[in-house]
Amino acid sequence: MEVTALKKVTLTEQIMEQIASQIASGKLKPGQRLPNERAMGEMFNVTRSRVREALRALALIGLIEIKPGDGSYVSEKTPHLPEETISWIFHREVHNLDEVYAARKLIEEEVYLTAVDTAGADENIRLQELVDRMSLASSAGASPEVYHQLLDDYDLLMGRICGNQIYNKLMQTIVLLRKDFSSKLLHADGAIAHSLKMRLKIHDAFIRRDRVLLKKNLHSFYQASRKFYDTVANNKDN
Repeated sequence: MEVTALKKVTLTEQIMEQIASQIASGKLKPGQRLPNERAMGEMFNVTRSRVREALRALALIGLIEIKPGDGSYVSEKTPHLPEETISWIFHREVHNLDEVYAARKLIEEEVYLTAVDTAGADENIRLQELVDRMSLASSAGASPEVYHQLLDDYDLLMGRICGNQIYNKLMQTIVLLRKDFSSKLLHADGAIAHSLKMRLKIHDAFIRRDRVLLKKNLHSFYQASRKFYDTVANNKDN
């Protein structure tokens, strides 16, 4: 494990940055065991408590896994951003509908348009299975919570399919940021049927690999969703 000398400020963050950088670059491989706290303290010329703080923070965001009595290992799974972390970072913005919708349009559209070029037959089958479950949930009168989870599962899978790990993390973030708005919206009369209709159009264009139609349907989806939400909100106020 290679390290460089530290500055005398924010030592914990510098330790995190160096370890995270080596994980991102591939110098530290998935499943690789990190040196123990004592050894890393000597490498970085810091106390064990500083190393421990850095490792705990890296474990929180999923880059490493701490196994009590064994040691710390580079995560073998794609790191999944904890909901509590995202909620804390965006605790103000999450209540701003305009900002959430603008972010959704920018990020989700890019993820879909990237994934349409990388999705293989297996991924399309998994997406189709989720769409079929959405349709079944809608026709069976399932709860908004059940349908909402299927929407999230679909978009999170899309994030993984796109092959860009930054896009994947951004999609995870968006799914959590939109949670409250989407949950409230799906409880309105006709909301699930409206959502399913728009989602089916997007899915059909995606499966057909029609980028022009996909982009058009995504644009229509965000416009219609925002209009529907505004209508529901106005009805509640009256």
